[in-house]
Amino acid sequence: MAAGTLYSYPENWRAFKAQIAAQYSGARLKVASSAPAFTFGQTNRTPAFLSNFPLGKVPAFQGDDGFCLFESNAIAHYLSNEALRGSSPQSQAQVIQWVSFADSEIIPPASVWVFPTLGIMQYNKQATEQAKEEVKKVLSVLNQHLNTRTFLVGDRVSLADISVACSMLWLYRQVLEPAFRQPYPNVTRWFQTCVNQPQFKAVLGEVKLCEKMAQFDPKKFADMQPKKDTPPKKEKAAKEMSKPQEKKEKKKEEKKAAPVEEEMDECEAALAAEPKTKDPFAHLPKSPFVLDEFKRKYSNEDTLTVAVPYFWEHFDKEGYSIWYGEYKYPQELTMTFMSCNLIMGMFQRLDKLRKNGFASVILFGGNNESSISGIWIFRGQDLAFTLSDDWQIDYESYSWRKLDPDSEETKTMVKEYFAWEGDFKHVGKPFNQGKCFK
Repeated sequence: MAAGTLYSYPENWRAFKAQIAAQYSGARLKVASSAPAFTFGQTNRTPAFLSNFPLGKVPAFQGDDGFCLFESNAIAHYLSNEALRGSSPQSQAQVIQWVSFADSEIIPPASVWVFPTLGIMQYNKQATEQAKEEVKKVLSVLNQHLNTRTFLVGDRVSLADISVACSMLWLYRQVLEPAFRQPYPNVTRWFQTCVNQPQFKAVLGEVKLCEKMAQFDPKKFADMQPKKDTPPKKEKAAKEMSKPQEKKEKKKEEKKAAPVEEEMDECEAALAAEPKTKDPFAHLPKSPFVLDEFKRKYSNEDTLTVAVPYFWEHFDKEGYSIWYGEYKYPQELTMTFMSCNLIMGMFQRLDKLRKNGFASVILFGGNNESSISGIWIFRGQDLAFTLSDDWQIDYESYSWRKLDPDSEETKTMVKEYFAWEGDFKHVGKPFNQGKCFK
């Protein structure tokens, strides 16, 4: 069964295809669509990302085994099962037919019509009217096909339905008002059947059909455009006087390569913007336990004689909690270096949790017979991952148990996991290597 991470920006309908397919097939899919796990325009420009996905575009998929894919249709296909892809050569071909239909016949006119209503593309009356006519043709084709069918291919949901429904999502949300969609009842019936399936709803939530056709708003479009810095009036005179000098320096500047701006399509530009998030720990009272001071002790002094005693001497059990986490799928762990990458990948995606967390995670055993578990310290009494959507990429792959700081079991586990030595009686495998989140 496929398992991995899907990189995207929030509300990306292209990514929805893969997410819905995974809901049907049972593939374990983590979605990285917000900081710190993934920041569109930043993460996808890094050398590490580009080494796996040369175009730097999303959605992009990386399997837990290192397998990488770009292009949304390929990712959705990979995450599907036989029932979604088609169980016969004929049905498989029909699925490809409708996936291609969505890309070539629906998306182009839908973009021309819908994007201006979202404020992410300039309105052109002639182009919009032409797009409306093309959408009508598409709806007519679908309406005729669905006249005697519940779904596009066969008698159950397939990747064809997922792809076509996702490509029509913004049409139904923004512009297909009741009067416009009235001549195409079979299409609307099919669309509502799809989006109300539990697997669709788990990804899309409640899909409301538009009541009034959205229109282009010039002010909204202007607000969406990048602002250009205007120099203060006092600077203008100085700038005029410096023009001769600027001309001399201009040639030098031209020799320097200008930074290349990443090209984003209009949908990406509109949907990639993210609101600033609140500090999930801001509501907690100040704790006398200074986590950073413990981390310094742990990093610079002996673990058993200094760091562990310091931890228990200063630990604030009202302000902090201790958790034991164990990876739920040890049977899927193969080479030890890949298991270590799994641990470090999780740490990297939790970067903004470092200020309020600490962990010592250990890989036990060897190739094809290993396990992962660790001790985590969090600010507050809640499992920290649940406090922010940014931190929920990996945690569901682990089982979590809150530990009693006063119990001997906890003291033993903290000692062994912090020191990376001991009996580890609850594990049953030898220590291989440890990793710290600090």
